[in-house]
Amino acid sequence: MQVERQAFFWLLVAVVFFFLVAQLKEILLPFVVGMGFAYGLNPAADRLESWGLSRLAASILLVGCLIVFFVLVIVFLGPVVVEQVRQFAEVLPGEIQRLRQLLEAWARDNLGQSLPQADRSIGQAFDWISGNNDAVATWLAASLWSQGRALFAVVSLLLISPLVAFYLLVDWKRMLAEVDKALPREHAGALRDMGADINAAVGAFVRGQGTVCLVLGIFYALGLWAVGLNYGMLIGFATGMMAFVPFLGWIVGTITATTLALIQFWPQSVPVLLVIAVFLAGQALDAGFLSPKIVGPKIGLHPVWLIFALFAFSYLFGLVGTLVAVPMAAAVGVIVRYSLRAYRSSSVYTGKDPAAETKADS
Repeated sequence: MQVERQAFFWLLVAVVFFFLVAQLKEILLPFVVGMGFAYGLNPAADRLESWGLSRLAASILLVGCLIVFFVLVIVFLGPVVVEQVRQFAEVLPGEIQRLRQLLEAWARDNLGQSLPQADRSIGQAFDWISGNNDAVATWLAASLWSQGRALFAVVSLLLISPLVAFYLLVDWKRMLAEVDKALPREHAGALRDMGADINAAVGAFVRGQGTVCLVLGIFYALGLWAVGLNYGMLIGFATGMMAFVPFLGWIVGTITATTLALIQFWPQSVPVLLVIAVFLAGQALDAGFLSPKIVGPKIGLHPVWLIFALFAFSYLFGLVGTLVAVPMAAAVGVIVRYSLRAYRSSSVYTGKDPAAETKADS
């Protein structure tokens, strides 16, 4: 009965926690980002401590370097990305019209008797897209800027996230000690082991996959820029950043870049093939070297489970859920494995009563 009470208590804690996160998701973004930075920088802080720096000095140095890095990224890459986004928004209607002309020309050359029906379908699809451009743009602008939320989010990320990261780095060991004191004494050992496995899995993602995303973003951006694809740097870097979900970011980036390459280069086929080759080379680099060497096998999650977690957490918790989806999926995967191990050793699974066996042995 004691085990059932403990399980009910922790289940209730989990339900209350998720309810609070769902209610506060609008203001949690800078805190979640700050926690992610603190978690990622904690090993470096430990290393600096081992070299003789105090925890406070190590935290100041690391957060300062982080701020300088992002300032440099904004100064040097920000204008390029903003300009490409502006150009893309300006030429999008013309590119859509050109894509329509290419599809109609292809239909005339290849469909024969089915041409009238295909021509009507193509016309209806592109008329719908053109008719909804203004409505979609208006809706996006209203969603982003209503009640000043976008400005608030940017200011929060720039000001609050570094502070959160700094204070968490300073107090990291003390917080872990307090958590350890709160563990149920009877199961403290097993919970520590589970926590260590969760830390290994989440750490592999936060530190390893973050590095992989950055390397792939630079690789795709430079590759598409070398091919000469318009907006190639923007699409390539965005594809790399989406690589935290296996295959999904690569598929979206490949389809987007190939479509733009067809619009820009058709009827030339060599540049289109080069764009596809860039993405195939990036996938080979990721699967053959980056993920095995940097991330390793510690996450151990099926891609389908990762994609489901991304959709589920983003639906429940918005942007905050999107950021924590994969780390939470890795943590849940470890918890499920430990739960299954406990279930297989329990009387519910074996059908044997441990108390009765103890009496029989005595």
